[in-house]
Amino acid sequence: MVDPTHVIVLMVPFGAALDASRVAEVAVSAGAEIVATRAVPVPVTLADRRAVTKWLIHSADPDELSARLRDLSDRHGVDIALQPRAARCQSYGLAVFDMDSTLIECEVIDELAAAAGVGEKVADITERAMRGELDFDESFRTRLALLEGLDASAVDALAERLPVKEGLREMTTTLKGQGIKLAIFSGGFISIARRLQADYGFDEVIANTLEVEAGKVTGRVVPPIVNREYKAEALRALASRLGINTNACIAVGDGANDLSMMAAAGLGVAFHAKPAVRAASPIEVTHCGLDGVCYLLGSEGEFVGD
Repeated sequence: MVDPTHVIVLMVPFGAALDASRVAEVAVSAGAEIVATRAVPVPVTLADRRAVTKWLIHSADPDELSARLRDLSDRHGVDIALQPRAARCQSYGLAVFDMDSTLIECEVIDELAAAAGVGEKVADITERAMRGELDFDESFRTRLALLEGLDASAVDALAERLPVKEGLREMTTTLKGQGIKLAIFSGGFISIARRLQADYGFDEVIANTLEVEAGKVTGRVVPPIVNREYKAEALRALASRLGINTNACIAVGDGANDLSMMAAAGLGVAFHAKPAVRAASPIEVTHCGLDGVCYLLGSEGEFVGD
């Protein structure tokens, strides 16, 4: 028997139709040899909404296989990850997450803009910034200025009704159970990030300050802006402070401003991401929830008969 070089992880959300055998067929057609096939445990609260399977394979041409699997994923609305053996054997110590459109279903600044009556204008700027079409700092200043005069109670109201992504609780519980430290690095606002921290047990939060005077949002930027470079440097700094090598870090995000921190981490995951971010990321979770991150974590044991 050949030694496995990679693992294929198939995550099928409820409603998607793809027989697992089709993944094995595609792998073999790309020259891979199947070593073993195993089911992956799913949190009991999601058991009726997920089916997860992994294949231990030997592949001499992972780039070709990855391209074929991504095509299969897009056509059938399932998530398929191809991971090297080293990545599956890595013991991770820190996981860092973007917040808006990653941990929660919305962009906070867009929701506040809607309350201020400038929702469409701000949402368009946000979308373009997340696609990497606009300078993040300049777009942030522009959007924040449009919130001037908004009653601060709108922020508290949003914090009370945050629409979180499916699988958030299961993911944080699983990762914390493995001793992994959790952090939020957000280009959004610290008050919302701290609410998620309190509700879901994140260890660290970094986000922008929303300046309020006399109960009203001022629309002024309080530096520093948590942008693409800031997030990446914050990951390296936090890992260093915790004594964790960046190879043992996970970074999860959806926008162009997350790409540098994802590249700095040993495991970067594009989660429900913009097209440019998906294109730049070998690992993505697009159709399942945040629990998908958990299925990307392996162990040495899965290669020796776990």
